[in-house]
Amino acid sequence: MDGTETNRRNCASTEQQKMLDSGGNQNGSKDRVTLKKEIGLLSACAIIIGNIIGSGIFISPKGVLDHAGSVGFSLIVWVLGGGICALGSLCYAELGVTIPKSGGDYSYVTEIFGGLVGFLLLWSAVLIMYPTTLAVIALTFSNYVLQPAFPNCLPPYIATRLLSTTCVMFLTWVNCSSVRWGTRIQDIFTVGKLLALVLIIVVGMVQIANGHYDALEPQTAFEFIKDPSVGQIALAFLQASFAYSGWNFLNYVTEEVVEPRKNLPRAIYISIPLVTLVYTLTNIAYFSSMSPQELLDSNAVAVTFGEKLLGVFSWVMPISVALSTFGGINGYLFTSSRLCFSGAREGHLPYLLAMIHLKSCTPIPALLVCCTATIVILCIGDTHNLINYVSFINYLSYGVTIAGLLYYRWKKPKLVRPIKVNLLVPCSYLVFWAVLLGFSLYSEPVVCGMGLVIMLTGVPIYFIGVQWKNKPHWISTLCNEKATYLGQRLCYVVFPQDDPSEIQPLTEKSEL
Repeated sequence: MDGTETNRRNCASTEQQKMLDSGGNQNGSKDRVTLKKEIGLLSACAIIIGNIIGSGIFISPKGVLDHAGSVGFSLIVWVLGGGICALGSLCYAELGVTIPKSGGDYSYVTEIFGGLVGFLLLWSAVLIMYPTTLAVIALTFSNYVLQPAFPNCLPPYIATRLLSTTCVMFLTWVNCSSVRWGTRIQDIFTVGKLLALVLIIVVGMVQIANGHYDALEPQTAFEFIKDPSVGQIALAFLQASFAYSGWNFLNYVTEEVVEPRKNLPRAIYISIPLVTLVYTLTNIAYFSSMSPQELLDSNAVAVTFGEKLLGVFSWVMPISVALSTFGGINGYLFTSSRLCFSGAREGHLPYLLAMIHLKSCTPIPALLVCCTATIVILCIGDTHNLINYVSFINYLSYGVTIAGLLYYRWKKPKLVRPIKVNLLVPCSYLVFWAVLLGFSLYSEPVVCGMGLVIMLTGVPIYFIGVQWKNKPHWISTLCNEKATYLGQRLCYVVFPQDDPSEIQPLTEKSEL
C-alpha cells in the first residue's frame, strides 16, 4: 500500500473517531463500527440464486431460440451456459478466498492489475451495467404487476415508470434500514421464485408424461428454423448469459459473509448446478406446451405458458414473475451498493460512499447513488439497446478477472491459497470467452463497439479524478471536505473499521 493510501486511511480513522465522539458513543473503543456479518450459508446461496433468477429466465428463452435456430441447440446452449458459469464461479471462489475483500471483480482486478483497469470496470458497472440491469428488472416487475389491469394492451408508459421507481425506492429504504431485512427479503423471495419455476417444471413434466413432447423429439428438435452461423450461436450464448448474470455477486459482499473462506465456495458449489438444472428443465417445460414459433411470437413466455395450461389459474404466472423480479431488484441493490462502497474505499469514488450508518451499519450513501442512477435510466426510457451493451461488458469483465487469476498465480506463486483450481478451469473459460467475444464483435460490431467505448470513457475520468493529486484547493475542499461533511450529517454515517481477521491478505509460503 502506497503512502497516499495509508494517509487516506489514517485520515478516515481520525474523521470516524470525531464522528463517533460527536455522536455520543460512551463505550470508546469497545464498540466497533463495521459491516455486520449476517450472511450465513443459506443467505449466501439465496444471494447467488436470487440474483441469477430474476427476469432473465422469463425473457431470454425467446432470444436464445431465435439465435440458436432450433429447440435442441437452444437447450444445449442453456446447459453449456450453466457449465461456463460453473467454470467461472470456481475461479471466483479461488479469488474470493485469496483476496477476501468485498467488491468482486473490481477488488480483484484492482489488487492484481492496478488502479486504472479496476477503475474502468468500476466505471462501466456504476455508469451502465448495474443501473441498466436494475431498470430492466424493475420494468419487468411493473409490466407483470399491471398486466391484469390492462389485459388487451400494454400498460401505460407513465404507470410502469412510477411503479418501477416506487419499487426501487422502497427496497432502497429497506436495505438502508437493516442488512438483516435485506437478506431476509432475499431469502423469502428466492424460495418464492424457485417455487414458481418448480410449478412450470411440474406442469411441463405432466405434459410430457401425457405424450405432449413433439417439439422435443430428436428429429424435430434439431430442425433449424434458419441457417445457423457461428456469429448467431455466439449471440445465443450472450442472450443466455443475461439470464445467468449474477453468479459472481456473492463476491461483492465477502466481508459480510460469516466465515467467507468456508461459506463462499460452498454457496457457489450448491447454487450454480441448481440454477443450471432449473433453467434447463424450465425450457424443456416451455417446449412441452408451445411450438418454437409460438415461443418466438410471445412477448411473455411464462404468461403464454400459463394461459395455455393453467386455465383459470393463469393469473399465478404474472404474480410469480413479479415476485421473482422483486427479489431480483433487492439482490441487485444489495450487491451493487457494495461495489460503490468498495470503490470509494479504494479512493476511486467520493469517500462519502465508503461510509456506513452509525447504528444500522448499512452503506446508505452507496445505496442512494445506486437508487438514483437506476431512476435516471428508467427516465431515459430506451433500455433494450443497453441490455446488449451490458452483456458484452459483463463478459469482458469476467474474462479480465479470470485472466488476472492466472497472472496472480505467476506473480505470487508462493501465496497460500485455501482453494486452488486446476489450471484447465481458467484456461477453458478464457478460450470460450475469447471465441464468444470475438464472434459477437464480428456479428454486432456497433453494439459491442459501443460497450467498449462506454468502458473507455473512464480513462480521462480516472486521470482527472484519481491520478491528478495537485488539484486546486477549492476543488478539493468543495468535493471532499464539504460534500463529505454534509453527507455525514444528513445520513449519519462514518468510515467503518476494518476487521483484520477477515480482510488481510494471505501470507506467502516461506522457503524451507
